[in-house]
Amino acid sequence: MPLVSEQAVTASDKTFFQLRKDIVEAVVLPGSKLSETELAQRYAVSRAIVREAINRLEACHLVERKANIGARVVALSPTRLVSLYQVRESLEGMAARLAATHMTDGEICDLNALLDSYLQTVQSGENYYQDAGDVDFHYRIILGSKNDHLIAMLIEGIYHLIRMYRVQLGMTGPRVSAAFDEHKSIVRAISNRDAELAEILMRRHILYTRNNLETKLLAQTA
Repeated sequence: MPLVSEQAVTASDKTFFQLRKDIVEAVVLPGSKLSETELAQRYAVSRAIVREAINRLEACHLVERKANIGARVVALSPTRLVSLYQVRESLEGMAARLAATHMTDGEICDLNALLDSYLQTVQSGENYYQDAGDVDFHYRIILGSKNDHLIAMLIEGIYHLIRMYRVQLGMTGPRVSAAFDEHKSIVRAISNRDAELAEILMRRHILYTRNNLETKLLAQTA
C-alpha cells in the first residue's frame, strides 16, 4: 500500500502534497497558524482546496485545531517526541519482524543497494535522513511487512509526523555512522530471515534515535 502518487493531477492532491512537504521541512514553521487566505495565495488555489488540505493534514497529525485559534502546525516538543517514538518503536519493530518473513530476496537486495547509495553521505558526516517514499529505508521495511493494517497505521498515520522530527532536528556527527551501522545490521537480520533479531535491532535503533533527537530538542528549548 504505497503512498498516493505525488504525480496526482488534481489541484487538491498537489496542494496537500506541497503543504505537507513545507510543514515537514519547516518552510511553514512548527506552531504557526494556518491562514486559508494566505495559503490560497501562496499555492494559487481556492480557499476550499486549502481547507481540504488542512483537514487531510490534521488526519496525518501534522495540524491541530484549537478553540478560538483555528488550525495550527503542531509544535515540536520533547513530550510529544517521546510519545510518538514509543509508538514508532513498537510498530516498526513489528514491521521489521514481518519483513524478515515476507520480503522477497529481490526486495532485500534493493534495500541493501539503497543503503549503499547513502554510504558517501555517511562517510562525509553530512545530515543523514532520506526523502519520503521508496528512497527511505524505513518506508521500504514498512511496506515489506506486507501487513495492510500496519502499513496504514504507519504510512497513512504517523509517517510524516515522524519525518517532521527527523528532518527538522537532523542527524549529524557520530550518530550518522552509528545509525547507518544499525541500518546495516537490521538488513542483515532480515536477509538471514531472523525475525526476532530484526525486531530487536529495529526497536533498539529507534530508541537510540529518539534519545538523540530528544537531546537536541531539549537543547533547543532550554
